[in-house]
Amino acid sequence: MFDFDRWQEIFDSIRKNKLRTFLTGLSVASGIFILVILLGFGQGMENGIRKEFEKDASNRIWIWTQVTTKEFKGLNPGRRIELLNANYDYITSVYVDKLESRSGLFRVRGATINYKKESGSYSVQGVGPDYQKLENQKMVSGRYLNYADMDNRNKVALISNKVKRELMKDVEDPLNEYLNISGINYKIIGVYSDEAGEREENRIFIPLTTAQFVFNGSNKIANMGFTLQPEESFDKALEVSNKFTAEIKQYLQQAHTVSPEDNSAINVHNMLDEAKRFYTLTDNIAFFFWFVGICTIIAGVVGVSNIMLIIVKERTREIGIRKALGAKPWSIIGMILQESIFVTAVSGFAGLIFSMGLLEIVGPNVEVDYILNPSVNFSMAISMVFLLIIAGVLAGFFPAWRAANIQPIKALSDE
Repeated sequence: MFDFDRWQEIFDSIRKNKLRTFLTGLSVASGIFILVILLGFGQGMENGIRKEFEKDASNRIWIWTQVTTKEFKGLNPGRRIELLNANYDYITSVYVDKLESRSGLFRVRGATINYKKESGSYSVQGVGPDYQKLENQKMVSGRYLNYADMDNRNKVALISNKVKRELMKDVEDPLNEYLNISGINYKIIGVYSDEAGEREENRIFIPLTTAQFVFNGSNKIANMGFTLQPEESFDKALEVSNKFTAEIKQYLQQAHTVSPEDNSAINVHNMLDEAKRFYTLTDNIAFFFWFVGICTIIAGVVGVSNIMLIIVKERTREIGIRKALGAKPWSIIGMILQESIFVTAVSGFAGLIFSMGLLEIVGPNVEVDYILNPSVNFSMAISMVFLLIIAGVLAGFFPAWRAANIQPIKALSDE
C-alpha cells in the first residue's frame, strides 16, 4: 500500500541535504555509467574481432613451406621444401569425409597484365573452385572457377572489382572480354569482391591446372588450404582441427624427409587457434571490465551506506521517539531501506539510461580497429536493474538495522 507520509519524509530528508544526496547519487550513477560503457566496448571488441575473422573462413587451415633448419637422416639443413600435387591429392582422399572445402594455390611470378592499351601490376594465382569459400569472396557478376575449368585447363580468369575499375574504366560489363597475362589471352568469366578490402582484391585468379601447365609449374603448388565440416560446438571444432593439423604436419614431414623438431620447414596455420586466442583475450577483458565496473558500483553503494548511517545518527532522537510511541523495528528498517533504495535506484537508472543512450548514439559511428558497434543488449540492461535493487537494499540494510536496535532511553537522551 502506498504510504504518502513515508514518501513525504523521504523527500523532506532529501531537500534538507540536497548537496549530500546529489553527490551520493552521482557516485552510484557514475558507477553504473562506467560499467555499461565498459561492457559496451567489450561487446564492441568482440564484434570487431568476429568481423575480422569473417573476412576469411574462420575455420581455415593454411599450409605452406620454407627451408629446413635441421639435419635429418643425412640430409643437410637449408633444403627448400616444395608441396606437390601428390601431397594435396593424398590429403583430400584420406580426409574426404572431414573436409568441407579445399584448394591448392600456385603463384605466377612476374606476370604482366594487359587489357588493350591498359596495363597494371597484379598478383596472378592458380586456385581451385573451393578457393572462394576459403577467402570468403563474393561474386559481383559472372561465375567462379569450376572443376570443368580445372579438368580442361581452360584459359579463363577471374578479376576483382579493383582490377575492373583500374584496367577497364570504360567497360560496363567485363564478362567475355579477354585479359592478356604474359602474352596469353584469358577469357574473363567473373568479377569478385573481397571482405578484406582492396589489398586482397589485387589478385587475378586462373585455374590451378592451367597455371601449372602454362607457367611451367609442373606438379608443384605453393600453398594448400582446407576447411573442415562444422561441429556442434567451438571447442569440438577446435579439437578436431588441431588433430587434423597435427596429422597433416606429420604426414608432410615424413613425405619430405623433414625432422619432427623442425618447426620452420612445414608450416600449418589453424585459424581456429587464432580465434581461440582472441576470444580468450576478449573474455579476459570482459572480466576485467566487469571487475572495474562492479568495484565502482560498490564504491557508490558504500557511499550510500555511509550517508544513511549519518542520517540515522542525525535522526537518532526522532527514531527513539517513534519507538517510544510503539513503532515496530521493521517499520524503522522499512523507513531507512526505502530511502536508500529510492536514492540508489533513481541515481542508477539515470546512469543506466544516459550510458545506454550514449552507446546508442555514438556506438554505430565508432571507427576503431577491432571495435565495431559497441552496445549492451536488453538482457544486460535488465541485469543492471536487478543489480541496482540489490545494491540499494545492501546500502540501506546495515544503517536500518542499527536504527532498529536503538534503545529509546539512549535515543531520547542523545544531544
